[in-house]
Amino acid sequence: MAWAKIRELGAEIRQKFSIRQIAIVHRLGRLEIGETSVLIVVASAHRAAAFDACRYAIDTLKRTVPIWKKEFFVGGAVWAEGEPIHEEAILHKAESEA
Repeated sequence: MAWAKIRELGAEIRQKFSIRQIAIVHRLGRLEIGETSVLIVVASAHRAAAFDACRYAIDTLKRTVPIWKKEFFVGGAVWAEGEPIHEEAILHKAESEA
């Protein structure tokens, strides 16, 4: 289910932003603190479009893609929830739809 949502997100971003290509990779398995879990690569003619698309991608991925994350602590473990979308991504989306 997560892979399908990531593919949908990539297609959405290609339509919304002036970019050539996007690649999104999310790592599986146990990660140690500080390890990289997500890689997003955006190719575009202009860096502003690439940065905007990348910001939108990570914020939307964290909010909408069903990736279950269990965080372990000395005293136990909890399932982490997604994060809200970043305000700049919301503003850019509203501008692009106007």
